[in-house]
Amino acid sequence: MKFIVNSLQLHRQLQSLSGVLASSNTMPIIGCFHLRLEENTLTVKTTDLSTTLVTRLPVETGRIEAAEEIAIPSKMLLDILKTFDDVPLTFDIDPATYTVEIASGEGQYRLAGMDPATYPTMPVAENTGKVAMSSAAFVDAINKTVFATSSDEMHQQMNGIYCEMTPDGVTFVATDAHKLVRYRRNDLTCDESTNFILPKKPITIVKNILAARKEDLEMTVEYNNTNLFITFDNFYIVCRLVDGRYPNYEAAIPKDNPNRLILDRQSFLNTLRRVSIFASEATRQVRLSIGPEKMDISAEDLELSNKAHETLPCQYEGDPMEIGFNAKFLTEMISYLDSEQVLVELSHPSRAGIIFPYGNESEDKKDDILMLVMPVMLAN
Repeated sequence: MKFIVNSLQLHRQLQSLSGVLASSNTMPIIGCFHLRLEENTLTVKTTDLSTTLVTRLPVETGRIEAAEEIAIPSKMLLDILKTFDDVPLTFDIDPATYTVEIASGEGQYRLAGMDPATYPTMPVAENTGKVAMSSAAFVDAINKTVFATSSDEMHQQMNGIYCEMTPDGVTFVATDAHKLVRYRRNDLTCDESTNFILPKKPITIVKNILAARKEDLEMTVEYNNTNLFITFDNFYIVCRLVDGRYPNYEAAIPKDNPNRLILDRQSFLNTLRRVSIFASEATRQVRLSIGPEKMDISAEDLELSNKAHETLPCQYEGDPMEIGFNAKFLTEMISYLDSEQVLVELSHPSRAGIIFPYGNESEDKKDDILMLVMPVMLAN
């Protein structure tokens, strides 16, 4: 097995795969990249048993009678590749001993590979549904929801993004019981209604690969009862869906919210960032004192005698109200909106606030988003 490949191109592709690698494992073969050479294409895959990520890149080869394979320790291969400039590398692999020799100019390097036959196989896409989407739509959906997922190992379902597909559109939901995001797209459709929970780690890896690219790519997303299959450009990913039933998120969204607060989004965001510096490290609490034409935002850390206060103009319909929120949650949510203004709907200081983008709606709008944040109890 022999081929010539550009060092930068190979390193870039392997770096994209490296997010799947497990930090620790009891199977040495899982710590390897699996390489398969067929004609002038090198296919590389990596897996942590739950997720498998595959990429393909062109290489120069001599005549090959049949496809050839090898498993190479990932850390060692990445470490050597990152030391090269933009140079051609020649890989010469002995299939009998799994010895890998790498040549670059005057340099010669040898490392021990492993038997590729022991590398785990990945699930096959069978009995799947399918939806096509642009990479821009996918990245947008994940960016606007993944931050609201939970990290609680006791509630695995909430560690992922709930995906609800219908012929009318696709809904993405994430919550950690303190905050919730519901993001809908009406330009993504499927033939039959279904739902599943997307695992956070592989979805974030795919999002990061796509976000690093300048162009908008076409993606194909397939799914069955146990796995998700995503194809785009020269990448293919298979990941196991999260088991279990997702919480009834609609029941958590208050329906009667008579108090409406409209604010300039960027001014609100900047004020929150400033004032929250003075909040307690334990609670991150900010107090909103809302009146007809202005809102006071304040924070205080009694232990350190830190205190901040700022006033913002606003439009408000409803009874005057004081309500407390976690500043980190509010800042995260508002930063992922792209509207000029935000609308906050409230009912009572003890009930959740609902946040919407406001002020730049269009007739051909392809998406809508709702964000919910639970209040924190205010100290007297």
